[in-house]
Amino acid sequence: MAIACLVAGARVTIPRTKIRALGLPLVFTLGLVALGFLDSVRHNPRLLWSFAGAASALAVWDAVLFASALRTGRTLTLEIVPRKQHYLQACAQGAVLLYWGWYWRHVYDSAHLIAAQLLFAYAFDMLLGWSRRDTYALGFGPFPVVFSINLFLWFKPDWFYLQFLMVALGFAAKELIRWDKEGRSAHIFNPSSFPLAVFSLGLMLTGTSDLTWGQDIASTQFYPPHMYLMLFVVGLPGQFFFGVTSMTMAAVVTTYLFGLLYYAATGIYFFYDSYIPIAVFLGMHLLFTDPSTSPRTELGRVIFGMLYGLSTVALYELLGSAGLPTFYDKLLQIPLLNLSITSIDRAARSNLLRAFDPTALGRWLAPRQRHLAYMSLWAIVFAVMSAVQAVGDSHPGQWLPFWRQACSQERRYACAYLGNVQASFCERGSGWACNELGIFQAQRELDRAGAVESMLRGCDFGFAPACVNAGRVAAGGTLESATPAVRDYPIILKGSKGPVTARTPADLYVLACREGWPDACGRAGPIAHR
Repeated sequence: MAIACLVAGARVTIPRTKIRALGLPLVFTLGLVALGFLDSVRHNPRLLWSFAGAASALAVWDAVLFASALRTGRTLTLEIVPRKQHYLQACAQGAVLLYWGWYWRHVYDSAHLIAAQLLFAYAFDMLLGWSRRDTYALGFGPFPVVFSINLFLWFKPDWFYLQFLMVALGFAAKELIRWDKEGRSAHIFNPSSFPLAVFSLGLMLTGTSDLTWGQDIASTQFYPPHMYLMLFVVGLPGQFFFGVTSMTMAAVVTTYLFGLLYYAATGIYFFYDSYIPIAVFLGMHLLFTDPSTSPRTELGRVIFGMLYGLSTVALYELLGSAGLPTFYDKLLQIPLLNLSITSIDRAARSNLLRAFDPTALGRWLAPRQRHLAYMSLWAIVFAVMSAVQAVGDSHPGQWLPFWRQACSQERRYACAYLGNVQASFCERGSGWACNELGIFQAQRELDRAGAVESMLRGCDFGFAPACVNAGRVAAGGTLESATPAVRDYPIILKGSKGPVTARTPADLYVLACREGWPDACGRAGPIAHR
């Protein structure tokens, strides 16, 4: 997909043409109405009203606009302008949606909702543009905005009207919030990240994050195999044509270096199951890298990327400490970074920092040649990071043995995280996890009542040692851990990659051995070492 985008960007050129278009917004509105007749929409009254409300608002606006145009004699025209920046970004984002959806089918099941947002976006943007001028530039602009929003935040069907409002806010901000940038009028904010930040802030302040699929999105994007590599590849066309490699590389490397320092100081991982969460890695490739709302200087883009990485770390810590969902860590800061780009460029051009400008190393190179040089360096950095498990599918923080050992060594935050993971596995039906949770509650939290409840639950799941320990808690006896049963492994072996597909005992023992369960290695035998 990335190669196809690269070829398309290199060869496709469509001349600008102007045509009269009196009823095109109505066509998109009728398309939105047609989607409202799908069973999945009709059978949910609140979702149906979201579609009906959005379509009605567009239809009324359309009628008022064209009545005004006829009365004043305005001629509303359409200019076909397929900008490379838009269709390359849409191509990359579409590839991510397709790949991710193969492993989390909810994406495919929501395809009609994404289509509805696209229809709404085209009609809204067109009507807004014609409300302010006589010519509207039609291209692929709505695709990257809608795709980008849907890669990070969806409202659940009962609240889907807020999704339409989020899309509308993005286009309104692009059209109405502008400044003079190097002698020309330009939008200040990234049209997808601005509504994401505004709505994220609103959801946090009102405590209504459960109205969205935000947490599910952030976790399921790691389900597909080799997802880091996939994002690296789909980001290449944009990096080649628009020179955003330095932003992505600076953000990734800064976050990773912080993670290394944190691990050296604490013995655990800052983001728990990874050095850079996959959703953050996605944001570093396809969210904050809009060339129109980022610095113009190369050093400025490096600083911009570093600030994004550091602000993500800071927000993750602040949100976690406040008991708020941490998946907002990659969304809230981008509008503030957009506002700072002129200051960043001014600092990058100053005498103090000019000596660090990376363009000084290749002034004789043409822009595209410099882009290739940065991309080559980024490819080397990414390969090294993959080799040392800084990115990839096998980070040890995903798996329980690492956290059991870290807790036994009294690493800060390790025991609290271990308790949360064991509670989650107990909820999913692991008797072994319930027994371990009970021991944790009795010995570390001094919560005997909670310990008995957890152990009895493990007993109900058929884990005999939990039954014995439940009686010992009441009597003040010694509590004992036990080896997980085979039926526990499909639950407790789950890392961040999604459900465990192995089912035979031999395969489960092999997987357990690879994840660091020493008792399983003896049962797996020589198979585990192949």
